[in-house]
Amino acid sequence: MGQNGSGKSTLLKMLQGLVEPTIGDIQWPDNIVFGYVPQVIEDFESLSGGQRLNEALTQALALNPNVLLLDEPTNHLDLRNRRSLMRLLKNYPGTLIIVSHDVEVLRTCVDTLWHIENGKVHIFSGSYDDYVQEIHIKRASLEEEVARLDRQKKDNHHALMKEQTRAKNSRLRGEKHIEQRKWPTIVSDAKARRAAETSGRKKRAISRSKQELTDPLSELRLPEIIKPTFSLSASHGGSKALVSLRDAACGYQHPILQHLNLSVSSQTRAAICGDNGSGKSTMIKALLNDPEVTKSGQWLTPKQTDIGYLDQHYSTLNHHQTVLESIHTVVPTWPHADFRRHLNDFLFRKNEEVNAFVRTLSGGEKARLTLSQIAVKTPKLLILDEVTNNLDLETRDHIIQVLKDYPGAMIVISHDEDFLKAISIDSYYDIENGIVTMMI
Repeated sequence: MGQNGSGKSTLLKMLQGLVEPTIGDIQWPDNIVFGYVPQVIEDFESLSGGQRLNEALTQALALNPNVLLLDEPTNHLDLRNRRSLMRLLKNYPGTLIIVSHDVEVLRTCVDTLWHIENGKVHIFSGSYDDYVQEIHIKRASLEEEVARLDRQKKDNHHALMKEQTRAKNSRLRGEKHIEQRKWPTIVSDAKARRAAETSGRKKRAISRSKQELTDPLSELRLPEIIKPTFSLSASHGGSKALVSLRDAACGYQHPILQHLNLSVSSQTRAAICGDNGSGKSTMIKALLNDPEVTKSGQWLTPKQTDIGYLDQHYSTLNHHQTVLESIHTVVPTWPHADFRRHLNDFLFRKNEEVNAFVRTLSGGEKARLTLSQIAVKTPKLLILDEVTNNLDLETRDHIIQVLKDYPGAMIVISHDEDFLKAISIDSYYDIENGIVTMMI
């Protein structure tokens, strides 16, 4: 486990010898046989992501490995293939080392967690739920420690200011006594020297104490929390249907989905489920009025300006704009201070973060930026397409934080059941053999 870019994939490659360690060495028993499935599977170009994984996994298992290395294997899997993989992982008889942000995998398929943070591997033996509980306890303890250190730093600062004022007044009194010849020169020099030494010792002691507090404080890294404020335009009360499909169909040359009958109100949070290739993305494209998709029947949908779209590739972002320009495009009349305040809520705080080009951002940063655009001019309907793929747990939590507070209707494609539960999905639709049915 660990943030995107922390070195998880590199560690897997090192373990089986694809990458040499910079320092030290890695030892294996003579009888070790590795099976390895990377996160990005280059082979089998004509196949879907799920099909590629199945082929790569079959090849890896054909080696009869006693150590199986898997890098984000549940990405892009539909529910059927996902459940098949979960059964395989639970029953695998050898050593399993898996990179994953998938909560179900972490909860049910592993008994030891390696958490990579700040270039170090922290080992936790126990269940994922125990780990989460320990993290919450540790976070509360760290927050108390940070608050205590901050108070001590302020006390030290006041003490330093007070000592500087005392030393300055003492020096001025000494100079005045010398001018008025109340002290002999030899006495005044000795007093001034002792006063300077005393002041110096106090300042050094305060500085040392301050440094002792600053060092551990700089090492404490608390996961940041997003607390978004959605625009007032997001208040879409009532139960009137935003989306209503009656005897509808959609596809390309020929219909892929038929007999579509569903309704989404302003408060609905609906999930679209189905196997890979069942037509989920086609349905989303039809709702977004993609010109390549043909439609028939009755389609009542919001105006395109009232629909927000967030997919795993963040395709709505302009890669040639900066972070600030991405928000300015949405609300050009805002004063600069409001831009900075809004971006600050989504953890874009430093000048270099605000002025960074979109093309240089990580996946997690692009997710936060897209969500900030949605929050600044909140749509009536939000459509999400596999948004948690490839995201580390911290960014996944950021997305959940925002979506919990989102006030409009939501249609979500996701195979992540824990994610769907966390964002309070209340309706489930299943696509099978070109027919969409509501799951009860």
